[in-house]
Parts: sequence; C-alpha cells; structure tokens
Amino acid sequence: MVTVLLIEDDHQVRRGLELALGQYGYTVHGAATGADGIREFATVAADVVILDIMLPGVDGFEVCRRLRSDASVPIIMLTARDDDIDVVVGLEAGADDYVCKPVQPRVLDARIKAVLRRGPTAPAEARKDQPTDHAGLVIDPDSLVVTRDGTPVALTPTELRLLLELSAAPKRVFTRLQLLESVWGHQYLGDSRLVDNCVQRVRAKIENNPATPVFVQTVRGFGYRFGPV
Repeated sequence: MVTVLLIEDDHQVRRGLELALGQYGYTVHGAATGADGIREFATVAADVVILDIMLPGVDGFEVCRRLRSDASVPIIMLTARDDDIDVVVGLEAGADDYVCKPVQPRVLDARIKAVLRRGPTAPAEARKDQPTDHAGLVIDPDSLVVTRDGTPVALTPTELRLLLELSAAPKRVFTRLQLLESVWGHQYLGDSRLVDNCVQRVRAKIENNPATPVFVQTVRGFGYRFGPV
C-alpha cells in the first residue's frame, strides 16, 4: 500500500483529500504546517509527498527544498492557482509535478501513480546489458546508477527517468510533448515547464558548465537531445 504524506494547512481540504485518497487505497498521513510536515517526514516512510505551497511559517517552497536536500521521494505541489511564478519556483525547489486547486481526487490519484511509475525501473527502451559511458558520464540503466567522472550523481526519480529517456537514443530530438508523455504521463503541452525545469536541474548535476550543456542539449524550436554529438 502506498503511503502519502499530505502537508496542507486548510483543515477541510486536508480532511477531504485524506478521505478521498483513502478510498483510492492510499495510507495518508496529514500535517497542517510546514514544520509539522518536516517532522512527520522524518518518522513516516512516505512514498510520495503532497505539498501545499501556501503554508504558515515554513512555506511549501522551503519545505520542498529541505526534503529534497536529502531525499529523492516524489513531491507533488498544490497551488491555489495556475500561477507561472508559483509553479516555476516550486519546480525549481525540486518538485516533480504540481496540481492546481481545487483539487480533483481522480487527477491527484493519476499524478501520484505517474510519479511512482518513474522508479525504480528504467523505461524498456533504455535497458541494456552494460552501462554506457558518454565522455565521463556513465549511465547504468539496470542498476539505475549515474556517475560523472567516477562520482555518483544523485538524481530524483523524475530526473533519472528524463535522463534515461534522452540517453537511450543519442542524437534523437525529443519534443517537450513527447517527454511529457513518456516521463510525466501528461499529454498537455501547457505543462512543458515541467520538462524545462527538470532539464535545468539535470544539467546542474551532470554538466561541467550548465550554461553551455554538452549532454542535455537544447534544439531551439523543437526540444531536447542527448549528446555529446
């Protein structure tokens, strides 16, 4: 059974989601503040975190940064509106996905299942018998280990899935919509910022100079491809 940590300060919203997710088969632990959520996370073996942005005291952005600093658990942020700034800051803080309020439980259920599908297995097309070495970036699709010049690279499940998708077909150009469908399970081009922000986080971890990327390259007007080419 999947365990969800729900950090939401609105009692009615939190209780409603606890009941709804319980009906979908999840075990839900609730927290009303960011500080409570951080403490609860330390004691609960959560498989996924649902995190509201607007929290009293420690806000959702800071909670996300703290959780992400030492954990790769999938994080889905809740935002009161489809605000570009809120969404982008949340994604930059390390969130894997977001859902706008009012939350439809079936949508949240679908997003939870989608983020959980990104690990621990690699996509079928990326599985090979041996690791691949790309100019010092070694990717092992079977063990799901990535190293850069011999140093392990800590990637979240979403970041790893994105890298596996791209590296499985070097030189191939992937559109943002293709990556949304294969990595996030979405089919909405409006969510392309999920791709762009995840690419930025991956570059920050694997590139010598993220401003001039060698491995995850932008093909202007189309999308992204894996190099070096």
